[in-house]
Amino acid sequence: MTQVLKCISPIDGSVFAERPALSGEAARAAVARASKAQKAWAARPLQERVDLVMKGVARIGEMNDEIVPELAHMMGRPVRYGGEFGGFNERASYMAEIAERALAPINIEDSAKFRRLIKREPHGLVLIIAPWNYPYMTAINGVAPALIAGNTVLLKHATQTLLVGERMARAFHEAGVPEDVFQNVFLDHDTTSGLIAEKSFGFVNFTGSVGAGQAIERAAAGTFTGVGLELGGKDPGYVMEDADVQAAADTLIDGAMFNSGQCCCGIERIYVHESLFDDFLGRALEIVNGYTLGNPLDQTTTMGPMAHVRFAELVRSQTAEAVAAGAKAHVAPFAGDDGGAYLGPQILTNVDHTMRVMREESFGPVVGIMPVKSDEEALALMNDSDFGLTASLWTQDVERAERLGGAIDTGTVFLNRADYLDPALCWTGCKSTGKGGSLSEIGYHNLTRPKSYHLKKVTQ
Repeated sequence: MTQVLKCISPIDGSVFAERPALSGEAARAAVARASKAQKAWAARPLQERVDLVMKGVARIGEMNDEIVPELAHMMGRPVRYGGEFGGFNERASYMAEIAERALAPINIEDSAKFRRLIKREPHGLVLIIAPWNYPYMTAINGVAPALIAGNTVLLKHATQTLLVGERMARAFHEAGVPEDVFQNVFLDHDTTSGLIAEKSFGFVNFTGSVGAGQAIERAAAGTFTGVGLELGGKDPGYVMEDADVQAAADTLIDGAMFNSGQCCCGIERIYVHESLFDDFLGRALEIVNGYTLGNPLDQTTTMGPMAHVRFAELVRSQTAEAVAAGAKAHVAPFAGDDGGAYLGPQILTNVDHTMRVMREESFGPVVGIMPVKSDEEALALMNDSDFGLTASLWTQDVERAERLGGAIDTGTVFLNRADYLDPALCWTGCKSTGKGGSLSEIGYHNLTRPKSYHLKKVTQ
């Protein structure tokens, strides 16, 4: 029996979209078409591939008026924020800009006797499995550089944002990218795992949960397929005694609450020097109490529903457990909180690391704030986590921040900012956040393999 994938809208619990999952036979046929098309695609001039990808990106921009309400229906982000095209375009444009340099051969010698160099070869067919929380921006992180590097791509999107991959494929095809070169596929978990286990792909790029990342690694075990994984996070912020308190509160609370807290690098725990704690807390509460929770299609709404009721239930349970263990909840229930997907923001104090809300990923609009006495105490708390994606430091002293950042187990160190993905820097993590890296020149290295040439010239 064919499995039907359904996107349940968090706005009202209705079925917003549904698509049948491909059978195993149809999925393998898609793999075969993409594999067959790859050599011809890679043989095209680099600039031609760049131009076609950027035309696809521009076509997405032309669809933005349709995309923004579509996203609100699928995952709940308020329409007032205008969608994701700014970041989508920024990331693709940067990867297009650096492609020639990043993919250029490394020339070792070109003498009368030898030519020695290292070239970058595409993996072949790349499977990109994208998440629902920033469905366009996370997808383009892999799609653009993979195609530019000469790979063909199968894009499998999260069921919660079922229409994103379909729309991206249509845009790129309309721009001139051949249909077999970039395919959107609707796959269930078993078919996906089976394709990976059958060595269908040269590389698999996944963004999502730790459990799903583990399942992908198990499927790839023994196949020697390259795997890039960006998984969970529990990102900390640390506000030092010389920080700009208002700027720190504005940025860290936005980092904790934007998109209803559903951000890969969202701020989930905050440590504040004890001398600034009360001041920071007061400013944070003022910000949060100014939010409007409601229907994301309403322009006045600043916080929409979480993407699914079960996500909200996890946050409610973590919060309730913390309060039962002695934490203090500072934010009164919002009028729009319906006990389902619509969940108001919460700030907790009197928290500690025995509580799940400070230890496990929440991925929702709740943040715990703790006072600290020193850098040493803050460092120990920041590193007391299974995850390592980003850390946000707040101080006037750049050298202090860089020194402290060197001791934090994390993929990115921010100073006086948070929750931003710079396409010029490698997006990466450590510990249970995963492995590999996307964007930057390193992103191209992960989507290609090195190939060495040792050429001895014939001499008389």
